Amino acid sequence: GDPTMTATTTLFSAWVLLVPAFLPASIVAYWPTVHHSPSFSNRHHHSLFVQKRLGNKPAALRLKSKRNNFQTQLLQSPTKTEAIMTDDGGKKVDVLMVGTGEYTTGYVGGKGADSDKGAGVVALTMFDLRRRGKVDRCGMCGVNGKKFPGIRDHMQRCIGDVYGGMDLTCETFPGDDAVDPRGYVEASSKFKAGDVAIIFTPDDTHFDIAMECVKHGMHVMVTKPIVQTLEHHLALAKAASEKGVLVGVEVHKRLDPFYADARDRARSSLGNFSYMYSYMSQPKHQLDTFKAWAGKSSDISYYLNSHHIDFSEWTLAGIARPVRVTGTSSTGVAKGRGIDAEDSITLTVQWENSSDKSLGCAVYTSSWVAPKSDVHSQQRFFYMGTKGEINVDQAHRGCTVAVDGATFASVNPLFMKYTPTNGMFSGQGSYGVRSFENFIDACRSINDGTTAPGDYDDGSLATVHTTLQGTAVLEAGRRSLDAGGRPMDIVYEGEDGVEPVGIQPHEF
Repeated sequence: GDPTMTATTTLFSAWVLLVPAFLPASIVAYWPTVHHSPSFSNRHHHSLFVQKRLGNKPAALRLKSKRNNFQTQLLQSPTKTEAIMTDDGGKKVDVLMVGTGEYTTGYVGGKGADSDKGAGVVALTMFDLRRRGKVDRCGMCGVNGKKFPGIRDHMQRCIGDVYGGMDLTCETFPGDDAVDPRGYVEASSKFKAGDVAIIFTPDDTHFDIAMECVKHGMHVMVTKPIVQTLEHHLALAKAASEKGVLVGVEVHKRLDPFYADARDRARSSLGNFSYMYSYMSQPKHQLDTFKAWAGKSSDISYYLNSHHIDFSEWTLAGIARPVRVTGTSSTGVAKGRGIDAEDSITLTVQWENSSDKSLGCAVYTSSWVAPKSDVHSQQRFFYMGTKGEINVDQAHRGCTVAVDGATFASVNPLFMKYTPTNGMFSGQGSYGVRSFENFIDACRSINDGTTAPGDYDDGSLATVHTTLQGTAVLEAGRRSLDAGGRPMDIVYEGEDGVEPVGIQPHEF
């Protein structure tokens, strides 16, 4: 009630919020480290209750975090600043995570993933958002419920025992003794309109799961590619509009400061599009990680080329549109391991500049037969406009780590900062986290009537309505490969249309 203290707190809060705008990206990435630190008073000491579904009889398994009694010298009690930075007073949302693999939990093949995401991303982020007052109930749905005991142990070891204040309570579907490929039907029925579904499952399942969740009035975020065909994309966009829900694609590269700066430079000063080359790879052991679907229901182009194709669609919105796609591939390594899939896929895409109908060319290459190296994923691109160029190697950020018993590594804490600060998760500024938090914030804003789903079609989020070109390019690439490399034309409604309506073989 002290007006002097209120004014002082307000000024300090404004300083906390404004200063990052004037700091380098490398510092901003860690800005939340201090000011997001929670209180360590007794009210923050959580016992961990993880729901364990045994048939129709739910049971609770009590787990304890080794970090729960950690005390800090930085903050002894909640502050006004903390309240502003974490619990903003908005209504919390319930979240259903569909998919239990590497990106959600970091658990693959009965053990932690051999990648840069051993603790997962989705579940860790949702538990932290719950700690910070934005998420309430969490659910997780997979196909094989028999994996859940191992997943719970893994999350306890990699999250509960590492970071303080994390409540790992999570209702799981199907039961621990059940296998159900359509478990998402039951799971989504347990959530209400306005809740959020986050889908990280094999590519060919995205459409059916997303449509089921939209049917229940849930907001939906789907990992890239959102779907595999233009027909499905258009149907999902229509369903989202009819239900008045937000449906988006999780393409975290849009929040990478290197990408964001390159995009802004390209749009503001590099003129019309002329040429782009991109390369993204992962090591051979990913063929084992994804053996359930690799070459059967999807390919490496859908999985990795989708990143740079989305960058092009985002960057060239209103400037150019893709008009022709040709796919080529290399083979041998995967088939030698008993997997009928391409090793590498290259899509050559012709883009048409809207201002003068001039043509640009983009070459997108992806591979999952790379050797194990200092990074999990090589990723780089070169972009040339008619007035300048950009060359970005986003795999190497100038940070290398060498530890006894481990290989030399180039690390990227801008994506996910897993290293705790004073026993707490401090990766809130990482773009891997911000991608989800931005979507959760948008859903909360829609639910309380502050915004509408259509407000996010302005490029602030990758929505189902603004990512049609990317799906068209990926589908055209797959169809070109299946047709022996025949070019595929992307069809638009009207001479200057920007939303694809079809794909057809190029006539010579």
